[in-house]
Amino acid sequence: MSFDGLFTHAMVHELNDKLAGGRIMKIHQPYANEIFLIIRHNRQNFPVLLSAHPAFARAQISKIKYTNPQTAPNFAMMLRKHLEGSKLIKIEQVENDRIIRFVTSGRDELGDEEQTTLILEMMGRHSNLFLVDEATQRIIDLIKHVPADQNRVRTLMPGGTYILPPKQNVINPFESLDGLANIILDNPKTNDLAKEIQQHFQGFAHDSANELAHVLQQSGDSLAITTSWLNHFNKPEPELISTDKGVAFTPFNWVTIDGIKAPYESLSELLDAYFAEKSERDRVQQQAVIVLRTVRNELKKNKKKIQKQKNELANADHADEYRVKGELLTTYMSQIKRGMTEIELPNYYDDNRLMKITLSNQIGPSQNAQKYFTKYNKLKNSVKYLHSQIALAQQEVDYFETLLAQIDIASPKDIAEIREELTQEGYLRVQRKKKQKPKVSQPEKFYATDGTLIEVGKNNLQNERLSMKTAAKSDIWLHTKDIPGSHVIIHDNEPTEQTLFEGAMLAAYFSKARESANVPVDYLPVGRLRKPNGSKPGFVIFEGQTTMTVTPEAQLVQKLRQNN
Repeated sequence: MSFDGLFTHAMVHELNDKLAGGRIMKIHQPYANEIFLIIRHNRQNFPVLLSAHPAFARAQISKIKYTNPQTAPNFAMMLRKHLEGSKLIKIEQVENDRIIRFVTSGRDELGDEEQTTLILEMMGRHSNLFLVDEATQRIIDLIKHVPADQNRVRTLMPGGTYILPPKQNVINPFESLDGLANIILDNPKTNDLAKEIQQHFQGFAHDSANELAHVLQQSGDSLAITTSWLNHFNKPEPELISTDKGVAFTPFNWVTIDGIKAPYESLSELLDAYFAEKSERDRVQQQAVIVLRTVRNELKKNKKKIQKQKNELANADHADEYRVKGELLTTYMSQIKRGMTEIELPNYYDDNRLMKITLSNQIGPSQNAQKYFTKYNKLKNSVKYLHSQIALAQQEVDYFETLLAQIDIASPKDIAEIREELTQEGYLRVQRKKKQKPKVSQPEKFYATDGTLIEVGKNNLQNERLSMKTAAKSDIWLHTKDIPGSHVIIHDNEPTEQTLFEGAMLAAYFSKARESANVPVDYLPVGRLRKPNGSKPGFVIFEGQTTMTVTPEAQLVQKLRQNN
């Protein structure tokens, strides 16, 4: 279902049970529209994600790992000033809307008691996160500043008074079901009933209204059934449902969605499973804008260069024609008069068929012949050069296609290292502040079914360190055959067939062939790898490999990841 008012109701219930009374220990802003609060409660730290993302706005306890920027954004600094060390009094929903209030109590710089509230509005592209003084309702700061000329309804800048978004004339279903019976009588069709429910009651997205409409049409006592259905949001039994159209999440058993259902202990764990891939891809795209532009431009430039050089190479195939014309002009020079623009001469290389030869009327017969010999020699000499240039450009194309594949499987923390690699190779100019060194990221760790450690590099610098420095010579190295992808190391010199299969599965999954079937994967001991002098990061050569074929399975990869 959607993260509508009903799901917000269930999530607020879960967050209150786990977090109310805890203390805000740390605050991070790893991404532009998202904040993480580390809340300690009952001797346990809970990372709470508050997202004002235009497509993935939500609040949850999230265990998805993130990397903080080296310099905290201004909004994060303001939150730290007012909220770090504060007690989280309560979490509440505004009626049944997609608005959550995190009410806190702490002390200001003078030691006086201060109550501030974090207000998360989950409104699609208008989503925002406010820090508000509870006593005066003054906006201290907000994650997205919106000038007055872009929003004339209310002030969305620091210093303004916080005002709730315009209210719709709808009923909170958790407070009243007035009018439901008449709506059911007047709308016998499911689609019509769903629309009326959505328009009459607050917090219903289309999918949840459609679900309730189906439930009501199969029941007798509408009020009792609806009350029972709404009560499920107070005691959810979360499920992730895999269907032919994709994956859906529901707070409890949903009769209108068919598919393979997987239960989860909490709504937060459910959302982690659902959003992990979606939000991760989006975060990567946000952070990789410059990197992607550079890679795509270089790829386009080198492909264009190859095509141009292949055209020149095709022209060189006609070099012998220039030689023949030069020889014919030399042989029949007595027939050529100065000032002629063309002549037809018998070609003794082609059964004396006449060949038309263009001449320059500005030069003599001998110079015309020499002109064709010069063209011939120039084209013949260019062939070797063009072949070498095409090979170099193809290496560049292979390199940048590998980078594109790495960006496609990268996590946000890997993008910084890919950017660093492009800088080292001279494709990017980055003005880095002094005393700021890029953090060295580590390959992702997986554990095979038998407990063997398997490491996967996510970019060329990781691949380089993993394969050429940290892996033992007897460890097993795997990589997709002739397909851009990650270096995979099985830290065992004699892995079982199952472990070898799982390592090959990881190599296929973390490659450009992730969506393909029967992907060939090469494997051999690390000691057989060689790195040519002057080659780019992550490039290796080898021989004596064995090849096996696997089909990537996301579920198996997730299982190996969870073994960590």
